[in-house]
Amino acid sequence: MTKFRELCGTLALLALLFAPGQVPAADATVEIRSAIAAQRALPRAPQLPRTAFLEGRGLAAVQLSPTGDYVAYLREQGESRSLFLLPTAGGKPRVLVARTEAEQLFWSHDGRWLFLRAPKSLASVSVDGRAGVRVPMGGAERRRAMKIDPSQPAAVLLRERVSAGKSERWRIVRMDVRGKRGVLREDPRWVHDVALDARGRIVALARFEGDHDALHRVLPDGSLREVLRLAPMERLNLLAAMPDGSLLLEGNPGSEVPANNFRRVLRLTPGDTLQTLHEDPRHEADLDEVVLDPRTAQPLAASYRSTVAATYGIGAAAPIVAAIERRFPGRDIAVQAGSAASSPWLVSERASTLRDPRWHLFDPRSGKHRRILDEAAITAHSPQESQLARKLAVSYLASDGLRVHGFLLLPPGVDPARAPLIAHVHGGPINHFRPGFDGVAQFLANRGYVVFQSNFRGSTGHGRAYTFASNGDYGNGRVQRDIVEGVRWLLAQGIGDKDRVGIVGHSFGGYSALLGLTFQPELFKVGVAGAPPADLGWGMRWLVAAGEQGDLPDRSLKHTLAALSLDATDPATYARLHAQSPQVNASMMQRPLLIMAGGADRTVAIREVTHYVAALKAQGSPVTLLVEPGGGHSPAAPIPREAYLFAMETMLQRHLGGPVPEPAGPRLRDYLRENLRAAGPEFRALARKPAR
Repeated sequence: MTKFRELCGTLALLALLFAPGQVPAADATVEIRSAIAAQRALPRAPQLPRTAFLEGRGLAAVQLSPTGDYVAYLREQGESRSLFLLPTAGGKPRVLVARTEAEQLFWSHDGRWLFLRAPKSLASVSVDGRAGVRVPMGGAERRRAMKIDPSQPAAVLLRERVSAGKSERWRIVRMDVRGKRGVLREDPRWVHDVALDARGRIVALARFEGDHDALHRVLPDGSLREVLRLAPMERLNLLAAMPDGSLLLEGNPGSEVPANNFRRVLRLTPGDTLQTLHEDPRHEADLDEVVLDPRTAQPLAASYRSTVAATYGIGAAAPIVAAIERRFPGRDIAVQAGSAASSPWLVSERASTLRDPRWHLFDPRSGKHRRILDEAAITAHSPQESQLARKLAVSYLASDGLRVHGFLLLPPGVDPARAPLIAHVHGGPINHFRPGFDGVAQFLANRGYVVFQSNFRGSTGHGRAYTFASNGDYGNGRVQRDIVEGVRWLLAQGIGDKDRVGIVGHSFGGYSALLGLTFQPELFKVGVAGAPPADLGWGMRWLVAAGEQGDLPDRSLKHTLAALSLDATDPATYARLHAQSPQVNASMMQRPLLIMAGGADRTVAIREVTHYVAALKAQGSPVTLLVEPGGGHSPAAPIPREAYLFAMETMLQRHLGGPVPEPAGPRLRDYLRENLRAAGPEFRALARKPAR
């Protein structure tokens, strides 16, 4: 109990220390020293097996039925999944589908059917186990499930491509659980969202207009009236059409006005005036999730997860959500509600120290809750919370005065002043770190590394202005300086050993790792780069022309890149990014480097990676290359994922210290022996011996 109080005190102190504007600068050093002393006094966490940090081992999806009678969930069962149904009133779960490749599930509006979405198919099944329809997804028609049809008892809305000579059109189709189809609209533009009235008529749609997105009202004769024209990086989703003709939305339209900078819950009045129903009270985070009442479609709760996770009730639901928050203090909660006043709410409890969410049924009338889905078969192998590092929201001032956000993980029982420090850079760059569990970061913290995650300018999650604050400076410029200055700020606060600093990341994060070793070798002593573009200008040009996103039906990627000054088809932009690229500056790379890539990656071309590695090898720079044959942008299978962690800890341990890695088992050794295409001194014992 004493240790627990010390931990709580430390976390409270650190939360105060790093909250913007709450600690005077003159007192920061004293507060940090106190925090370090308390942290050092905690027991050291045991070294956990690598497999403990591989996410996605329990439940793939959990959904409360609209009536509140059942919880449906997809449970991992070896190489496939099974669909279970749990009565909320009590009793044991039963299997609805023994084997499925589904990754997501959706309830029909009447709560009697489930739609199961797999990578290449959509299927329906009733709550009594009767099979419905199964239709292929993707293919030449590029068929995709859009959303559940709220106007019908049991139907889904599909979007399909229709060939029209050398051109194409897009069809919105209603399909019920038996496969009966009805075309609601055919449009020459790619429609990414629709709203239906109670009669099942499309009354609004959002579509790509060739160089921008726009929201239209659909008039009774089928013609369109544009009501909102969206600027680049503005997004909106249609949540519901209300009986009075208003539309419920979420997004950031009109964000060029500072007051509209963040994603929020919105109402478009019948007169087409935008009203904000809810936004982050702290004015620092975009809306992450909004929950609707399944009966009235009114918003019940809004969640924000870019800094400190917080969920707020809206309207009459505010006291219910507040009661749930009190039940789970300091947790990231998400809720699902049933349609009746007597229906229980499904609550998910998440935290940076919970690899797998915990699930509860909450009675909004009594305030009581009970945990569900906690049987050993689901929760097995999940690390104990005391063995993981808390993720703390931090912020710091960049040299030009912009406040930059991020997260910090301090390993329990480790003196942060003497520990190696790892800059962990997110991918994208149109992405951001969140406060929840992060397998790679927790793995590193468990090995004794302090982990710093910067949501540098250009990241999402903090408003459109924050994303555009990068001004396209993604080479050895302002974006990279945000990361470097964050590391130096931590070192100045006595967090991290300045002589043992590394940088790791995947995709854009891997590119940042290459930049760090190339241009800041005095700071970063070692790097690990997953699927890194070695020349961002070339990589962006290839991605638009031939990569996975090059044939997106909305064709918006090139417009987004142009708005962010990353349009590599522009000669000046390409020349700037090319000149600052690790590829062009390969002669400056002398720090030890590990690169991991997928042989069939359609986001970062494998030939870009191998060309860079060849240049390093030719000049004698220390580099290791591990390639997953046929692998995509990120490893998905268990052995390649474990190899990713093993190679990372091997590299960091050799150059920054830390515990000796857990030995590789036979399957992992065989995988490494087959797929190490270039082996630096750290991996020569594991590489295939050259034939004589």
